[in-house]
Amino acid sequence: MSKISGLIKGSGRGKTIRLFLDGKFAFSLQEEVVLNERLEVGTELSQLRIESLRENNRYQKCLDTALRLLTYRPRSEREITMRLQQRGFCEKDIQAALSNLKKIGLIDDKDFARFWRDNRQSFNPRSRKMTEMELRQKGVPLDIIEDEVSSIDDTSNAYRAALKYARNLNTADYPGFRRRLGEYLRRRGFGYDVINATVTRLWNERERGEAVDFSEAQSRSEGY
Repeated sequence: MSKISGLIKGSGRGKTIRLFLDGKFAFSLQEEVVLNERLEVGTELSQLRIESLRENNRYQKCLDTALRLLTYRPRSEREITMRLQQRGFCEKDIQAALSNLKKIGLIDDKDFARFWRDNRQSFNPRSRKMTEMELRQKGVPLDIIEDEVSSIDDTSNAYRAALKYARNLNTADYPGFRRRLGEYLRRRGFGYDVINATVTRLWNERERGEAVDFSEAQSRSEGY
């Protein structure tokens, strides 16, 4: 049996505890493991329990890594899986962490797909086709993708996307306006017919001297 002779908080960003056995540093543990296992100075540990602590710690590190990834933005299950694999975590710990996070609702591909769609709609409008492609790349199941992109209106999105960009083309003649705006919309996945209608609409508005703010344009495009 070995006896815990010291538990010292680590100096790094992570919540780690340096564990000392019989006066010598043994290994570090995540703070959650120390608390859950009720470890304290004087606790005696068998070799079997030491191995169990190491195993629990590997899982906790995997879970903590996934939680940190989710603090930046929602992610699909596949995204989290790939990032954890890249960090070198074993499949057993990855699957256990995913199962835990799904149970508490922190990983949900349907919620993620809705977040991605709404974020694109609000800040960087793209075509339905491109949004679908992005979600496929994130590993979202096809049935979820189809449900979430079905409400995307390419005509509305193309107009809202083009409106901002067109403000940078005030001095362009029609061929230049059409070429640059068309290329911009193509990069966002819009088809020829939608691009043609959008370019024509914005050019005509410019020729009429209409000054349309973004909020007004958005409501108008939805009824276009």
